[in-house]
Amino acid sequence: MPSPSVVRVVSSRTVAPPPRPRERIPLTSWDAAMLSANYIQKGLLFHRPSPSSSASALSTAAGVVDHLAAALGDALVYYYPVAGRCATEQHRDQLTGAVVGCSVHIDCDGQGVEVVHAVADGVAMADIVPPDADVPRDVLAQFFQLTDAVNYGGREQPLLAVQVTDLADGVFVGLAYNHALSDGTAFWDLVNSWAALARARLGLAPAPPTPRPSFERWSPDGGAAGPAVLPCADASELVERAAPLALRERMLHFSADSLAALKERAREELLAAGDAAGAAAVTRFQALSSLLWRCITRARRLAPEQETVCRAAIDNRGRLRPELPREYFGNAIYAIGTEPARAADLLERGHGWAAAAVGRAVAAHTDAAIRARVAAWTAKPMVYTHRFFDPTGTMMGSSPRFDMYGCDFGWGRPVAARSGRANKFDGKTSLYPGREGGGSIDAELTLTPDNMAALEEIEELWAAVTPDTPEKKP
Repeated sequence: MPSPSVVRVVSSRTVAPPPRPRERIPLTSWDAAMLSANYIQKGLLFHRPSPSSSASALSTAAGVVDHLAAALGDALVYYYPVAGRCATEQHRDQLTGAVVGCSVHIDCDGQGVEVVHAVADGVAMADIVPPDADVPRDVLAQFFQLTDAVNYGGREQPLLAVQVTDLADGVFVGLAYNHALSDGTAFWDLVNSWAALARARLGLAPAPPTPRPSFERWSPDGGAAGPAVLPCADASELVERAAPLALRERMLHFSADSLAALKERAREELLAAGDAAGAAAVTRFQALSSLLWRCITRARRLAPEQETVCRAAIDNRGRLRPELPREYFGNAIYAIGTEPARAADLLERGHGWAAAAVGRAVAAHTDAAIRARVAAWTAKPMVYTHRFFDPTGTMMGSSPRFDMYGCDFGWGRPVAARSGRANKFDGKTSLYPGREGGGSIDAELTLTPDNMAALEEIEELWAAVTPDTPEKKP
């Protein structure tokens, strides 16, 4: 395996949208709560463009970077806030003039996105996606900009930083993206629009439909959204930086057949227990969450009386009434959680019981529940920090619904999706679509070294994992 110090930067540039009237977008509760969290770090691994199948513009590594930067400029015409910066405004008491709080907004003045071209000497694609082995965290971390940056740093730092890294036989496109600007749904819409515009630039596809992201923020009363006011003179007072953790990561693949079997197993257990309603409602997501929650809990060797919770990031768009448009470009997510379960009960009551517990948490996340949480946050604003980390629970992030493998920039689909070190902790699992589609899912598990070693001995987990199949170059 190559040395961890493998990347050297070749060039850097700023990509900005065409000039337009200056605009400001207020951060509301869902956005402002993200200010102390890390940037999103997601990346796509590609084969190197083949001269026989790619346009001449992609014949060199520099040409690939030029092509991606030009297409990104096209995308920023529509997604111009991504080229902005965060800005803070103080709020004062009208009578005394004393500072009573602050709010943050996106200053859309075309400040620009950073695009970096780098080379990873001696690193091959197989080093990035080793079969049946840990994710190479030390190497992957070098494929992203803004590692350890928090979203409030978007005052001086770009809201999006792209690093295009040449490998011995491939290309890695690493994206660091400010989570206070939007959630993963909007982020992947941006990346897919960028890819479609890139294909059109090469004449490989007709011009895509004009992207129409909606930047108008949601408000509970249906009127114009005001900024979320934080109880401090400057939001930096709320920012906390977590100490680095010793962690291991594994990517586990679950085929559509494996997930169907997990779902059927949960259904049969619930029927046997007399829970016909739970059996009828069980989903693949619930079944996979149950498996991971139970196996991680067993690997941690929690005391029987210790309570544990399974949490999951959930999209509010389709749960609000009226619904938010799919094109809503902001944060619209909450973390939901099951009722606390004793570790002994979770392990003894079985797979179906845990799947139903996840299902109840999902079903309870209604329009009324969302509005109640917004009201509670407004009454007592807060930002997510490492203090919210639960060492006995599990957290399901990202989504297999994100179209990661549709991001063809003009020389083929990605081989794999990977992430950087941002927002990682023991028990964090991110779900990605499987590359073969059909409902398959890849799960990125992050655990402490001791817990990961114990997890590797749990037969229930590995009986459901689908073995890796090597990706062949087309």
